[in-house]
Amino acid sequence: MVSDKVTSLDVARLAGVSQSAVSRVFTEGTSVSKKTAEKVRLAAEQLGYRPNVLARSLITGKSRIIGLVVANLDNQFYPLALELLSKALQARGYHILVFMASNSSDVAESVIQELLDYQVDGIITASVAMTNDLTGQCVAAGIPIVMFNRGQDDPRLSEVTSNNLLGGRAVADFLLKGGHRRIAHIAGWAGSSTGRDRAKGFIERLAESGVEPFAIIDGMYSRDGAAEAARSLFIGAERPDAIFVGGDYMAFSVMDVLRHELGLDVPGDVSVVGYDDVPMAAWPAYSLTTFRQPVEEMVAATVATLLSLVEEGSDQPQKLRIEGSLTVRGSARKTKGQD
Repeated sequence: MVSDKVTSLDVARLAGVSQSAVSRVFTEGTSVSKKTAEKVRLAAEQLGYRPNVLARSLITGKSRIIGLVVANLDNQFYPLALELLSKALQARGYHILVFMASNSSDVAESVIQELLDYQVDGIITASVAMTNDLTGQCVAAGIPIVMFNRGQDDPRLSEVTSNNLLGGRAVADFLLKGGHRRIAHIAGWAGSSTGRDRAKGFIERLAESGVEPFAIIDGMYSRDGAAEAARSLFIGAERPDAIFVGGDYMAFSVMDVLRHELGLDVPGDVSVVGYDDVPMAAWPAYSLTTFRQPVEEMVAATVATLLSLVEEGSDQPQKLRIEGSLTVRGSARKTKGQD
């Protein structure tokens, strides 16, 4: 029977190495010979030894735990981003704690407090806002934070987003070139930097061509909110000929309402363009034209930024905007030559 009290000293004796060598084998980033590592791991396997991560954190002062705070897993963009973030951090030897928080103007106090209690080395918030008070608590505790897909006017916070202003402009430009003039926008939540920036870029580009938005409605990054917004756009005699939806998650709902409730043809009667380019956007049932957020590049930049703060002690917050691109499919009419 394998004892549940096997220690690193037991492993060292069986492997014929020092206890410090055992510690180095199970500590990410330390130097140890291949021969020693093989002996230690074989001995550990025979004895059923597992290194005590919590005990090591007391010695090193590092938990090697990163907290991921996520607002909404219904939106298909975030499970994908979460998977990529987790894999990238685990590849660097970090453990992941995932917490859910409301998609509002502040993160629940209890979530941040719990992360601080776990003595995480860093925090990534995905589509979650931070109040000055909560940011101050983390800064005071020495816990670096990087905001993913959300920006905030706080010089203490690092953030990584796509270039949402340019994204909104690109969608408007595409629809204008396709001959659309009655263009509505079902925006993301107005309380988020992503929703505001996409709408701002979109409106500015329309204005440059002398076009007023047909309507702008806050969809709250909600399927139900987007569906209700779509219905409201088609009540009167004058209707939009195109709708820019501020997220694919909402755009799918809009397309379902247009086709299955209102009996409209997409894109024959109305064009629909989304934002994100989640995998479902390529499904033949939707074939959604959408602005692609470069999620892989955003994840890589987020991890690099956070670990520079954690491992190198950098005190320079980063504000990164990564350019995406329009993916043209079948949900929007286009003129000859558009792609």
